[in-house]
Amino acid sequence: MTGGADVWAGSEGDGALFEGRHGGLVGREAELAALERALAGSRLVTVVGAAGVGKSRLAMAAAGRRDLAPWSGTVKVRWHDGVPVDPSALAARILRALGSAADERPGRPAPVALPAPPPPAGGPLLVLDDVDPVHAECTRLVQSLLMRLPALRVLVTARRPLGLGDEHVLRLAPLPAADPADTTGPSPAAELFLARAAGRPDAATELGAVEQVCRLVEGVPLAIELAAAQLGDTTLSELTARLESGLCWLTGAGSPVNRHRSVRSSIGAVHALCEPPVRTVWRCLSVFAGAFTETAAAFVCEGLGVDPDAVPPALAALAATGVLQPDGETGTAREVRHRMTRAARDFGRERLTAAGETTVARDRHARHCRSVAVVAETLWNSGLQRQAARLVLDEHPDLLALVRRATRHPALAEAAADSVLHLWFWWAAHGHAREGAAHLLRLLPLLPTEGAAKARAQWLAAWLSTAADPATAGRLLDAAWPTAVLAGDDALVGRISHAHGTLAWQRHDLHTAAEHYRHAAATIPEHAPAGPPAAVSLAALAIVQTHTDTDAALRTARRALARPTARDDTWARALAHYARALADHRAGRTGRARHRARRALAHLDPRLDAPQAHRALRRLLDDVDHPGRTGPDAARRLRPPSLPTQRSTAAEDPVHR
Repeated sequence: MTGGADVWAGSEGDGALFEGRHGGLVGREAELAALERALAGSRLVTVVGAAGVGKSRLAMAAAGRRDLAPWSGTVKVRWHDGVPVDPSALAARILRALGSAADERPGRPAPVALPAPPPPAGGPLLVLDDVDPVHAECTRLVQSLLMRLPALRVLVTARRPLGLGDEHVLRLAPLPAADPADTTGPSPAAELFLARAAGRPDAATELGAVEQVCRLVEGVPLAIELAAAQLGDTTLSELTARLESGLCWLTGAGSPVNRHRSVRSSIGAVHALCEPPVRTVWRCLSVFAGAFTETAAAFVCEGLGVDPDAVPPALAALAATGVLQPDGETGTAREVRHRMTRAARDFGRERLTAAGETTVARDRHARHCRSVAVVAETLWNSGLQRQAARLVLDEHPDLLALVRRATRHPALAEAAADSVLHLWFWWAAHGHAREGAAHLLRLLPLLPTEGAAKARAQWLAAWLSTAADPATAGRLLDAAWPTAVLAGDDALVGRISHAHGTLAWQRHDLHTAAEHYRHAAATIPEHAPAGPPAAVSLAALAIVQTHTDTDAALRTARRALARPTARDDTWARALAHYARALADHRAGRTGRARHRARRALAHLDPRLDAPQAHRALRRLLDDVDHPGRTGPDAARRLRPPSLPTQRSTAAEDPVHR
């Protein structure tokens, strides 16, 4: 057994034996009750959890409950790295402290432990705190002691269970923080923060900021306490800003245990126990901002010389110690995803920088993001649009991280812009136009001055900006037009016309808008990638025609639905069905309009299938069922759709550019 150990014995079993930086537990009442029940009925109980979640404190609190405890005395063992101790000598010291006269025979393997009944009341309690540095040795020691002393109870704290057959495992999770919309009162995480920040009035009055701090530190009690201790030198808003950039800077004084003095020390203690290949995988994976699959992890790690076959066991090891957490539902057909905790990610990035591997890891991550965007667009164009939306939702944090890195490292700008361009459907059809436009406007100055990629980026930025900034949209379309014409890119020419149609619609120039949409529908080739199909332009034309000629609008909508691309495009079909229902409504055929809108809604998932079109159909149905709510000027409200962050009287129109 490596690592020295101190042994304390206390016949009274009071809480003074188990010192800590702060007395008492906040937000852990249920876990404490569960641990007390487990100790009453089991001989071996292990409290497991990630670094800093409060395993030691919970164990000490339970061991110190002399008034309710069914044990006569307590013995605590604390490990000290760097001081070798002979396992037999340590066992003998523990036995003497327990008051046992048993003879410890060094070198003899312990027998296999069999399931045992609950121990009799009045026996001793052995507390083995933080056994991770000597996990295997402690497993053998505990097995031997339980066999020799039938009345003994053992309480262990570790980042993973011992793995013995009669072990009761209590998993300790971080404290939950409240959702921003929750106004029912402080969450358990916020309660702990407020308790440690007592005497600072800004903490008590700014509960929303406190909850944000707790979310940033992911509810880890150690980080919450260290963050609360900063309020003597900083304000809540300044604290939040610093935490958004990282967690490893959090430090505090007063703990006798080194790993409790800072977030970096806490995570560093985990890192020190990892094998070198696992450490390499850890720092490689720190480039991910969100959840990732095993395939993605292997791809990024391969850039730093890690064999792909070595990645799965490394992921398992990191998950066992709490560095990685499962993301999403388990047991489904979707590939398992992992998410690195913020503190572990910050620590890994520090190690990645120290190793001089940041550039390579970022390049591999950028290639991964671009491939994800290509796959998502392929799924969309193949008619698997719900799968495309799910993929973007899963990978969104990393796609956003790529764009942010590209603004600081221009070498990544081309990969970032290409990723944003492949996700045109997400920005347009799913109501994220403002976000997509902001990304492209930041990246455009970093791209080469000429070329098709620059022109496509200008078109998409313009298309997504038509509602928020028509002037900028017009300038970008004028810049993209010559390149598209000289290159003979009919798809880009047609899509520029579509964007011009939306700008004309924005000006209430319905005639010009109709001409541009008609030209776009006639110019965009069938199945042309990298943008909306001609069926979307036809659907937009049909909606414009509902102002002037409802019969023509119905004919145009039917043409849109008859296009080959519309059969596999939920967005194009939803727009065309909306145009038909709107035309019937404007023609006074309310019954038919209601029927069309309901049929269209029955086939749409509001989260994954063109959410804007879904909202538009809902509002149209409300207009049909409650005509008095819209007033006589309802027809004049038909304009391009609102942006996700705005409420507009034109929001029922789903033709997002």
